[in-house]
Amino acid sequence: MRTPPRAHQLVVRTLSARATSGTLQCGQLTIRCAIGRSGRRVRKREGDGASPVGVWPIREAFWRRDRLCRPSTRLSLRALSAADGWCDASRDHNYNRFVVHPYGASAETLWRSDGLYDVIVVLGYNDKPRIPGRGSAIFLHCARDGYAPTEGCIAVARRDLIKLLPRLSRRTTIRIP
Repeated sequence: MRTPPRAHQLVVRTLSARATSGTLQCGQLTIRCAIGRSGRRVRKREGDGASPVGVWPIREAFWRRDRLCRPSTRLSLRALSAADGWCDASRDHNYNRFVVHPYGASAETLWRSDGLYDVIVVLGYNDKPRIPGRGSAIFLHCARDGYAPTEGCIAVARRDLIKLLPRLSRRTTIRIP
């Protein structure tokens, strides 16, 4: 009988609730990370720049095949295209869901020139159920130079994210205390 892969929990650690950087731990692996420009919050709202406090499942991953070889992971993995987006319009029926551009409501473009979304891991925040205005597009993605704060996501160096991907599965969670 085959043993199922071990479920990992990723844990974000910061020095305070207002800190915008810290570490992400997965088992014995500890890597530097950036979090939201407003730190972390229990009552996350759309556009507040905070990373949501809680334990969130990991849903799936995307990658830019024009910039990277297909990364190794047990997650569902989709190649991004230039038309891919994520709806951030609170009143739209596709709020906090993947969409294709052009889209009739506000939606973030996932195909970015700055490399931040060369690899995206979708976190199961505010998706089951989706609550309008509670926040959208909370991802684990590539960090900016100097680990500048995010808009609410968790960001790590691209090389670290690629190292982390094989450890992730649909049973993995991320905890932001």
